[in-house]
Amino acid sequence: MTFHKQGNTFIRKGMFFIGKIIYQIYDKIFKKILTLSARAVINLINGLFLMNYPPDSTIHYNWTEFEDDELKKILADTIVTINDTDSYHLEAQMTEDDGIVFRVFQYGYSHADRNREIKDGVYLMRFPEPKIIYLCPTDAPDEYVLKLDYGTQGTFDYRVSTFKYLDMPLEELNQKKMVILIPFQLLRLRDRLAKSRTPEDLDELKNLIQNDIIGSIDENVRVGNITVDDARRLKRLTHRLYEHIYSHYQEMEELNEMTDESLMLDIDIIDKEHEKELAEKDRYYKSVVAEKDQYYKSVVAEKDKSISELEQEILMLKKQVESLKK
Repeated sequence: MTFHKQGNTFIRKGMFFIGKIIYQIYDKIFKKILTLSARAVINLINGLFLMNYPPDSTIHYNWTEFEDDELKKILADTIVTINDTDSYHLEAQMTEDDGIVFRVFQYGYSHADRNREIKDGVYLMRFPEPKIIYLCPTDAPDEYVLKLDYGTQGTFDYRVSTFKYLDMPLEELNQKKMVILIPFQLLRLRDRLAKSRTPEDLDELKNLIQNDIIGSIDENVRVGNITVDDARRLKRLTHRLYEHIYSHYQEMEELNEMTDESLMLDIDIIDKEHEKELAEKDRYYKSVVAEKDQYYKSVVAEKDKSISELEQEILMLKKQVESLKK
């Protein structure tokens, strides 16, 4: 970060740096979500783009870096290809950005350029289908339109639709099997709790976590929309997001304990049960070994006693034989 002395430049630079770090948290969580099971991601694609891919469809992630005009590396890791044919570009946003349609087009062009084809004399560049996902309340349009002007060849409207996450009711989110976005339900109360944290507010957050988030995750596992491993990872991401948004508030101390317990990961529970099972098996093994050792010692002792008695009998017989010889 560069330090500037004039005016508020330093403050603006610092705030930009802090804001960038904050938004990277949401960006990373969103990208983690896109690496859940193929079934879960396919359900998300179907819900966002109104498609009907079967749950066993294949997914290819385009983890390819390219450089923009300023030679800054951009990781186009939000483009996924389904069944080796159809590509989708998912761009998550926390705030409105007037220039986002240009960035989406740039990502799409770079992807198309990397996968360009020449077939039967036809030159083809296939763009991924884009979607901008706004995670926070927004007045952004339902669709951005970028007009591409080809001069005498005419113009073409490049359209990018938007999905306003918090505008979708929870019931519809579950109905469309898009539950892998569920950790971002925590954003529903973020602005309100930043201003006020009354007991009523905390109760509402508690209900949001226990019923809306955890309840939805568990139900979607039950009906087969996501895997058990997906559920564990979603709860882990929810816990991470909760800590980032809410846990630093003083009023949250009691709720933090509840949240830690409520969001205790299935894998943690399994680990504890596994440790308990291993401890019980270890105790059983030790008792069996001790029993066998005791049995072996008793057998050896009995054998030694028998040998000793036998040796004494032999000695007595020898003495009797010697006395008879006399």
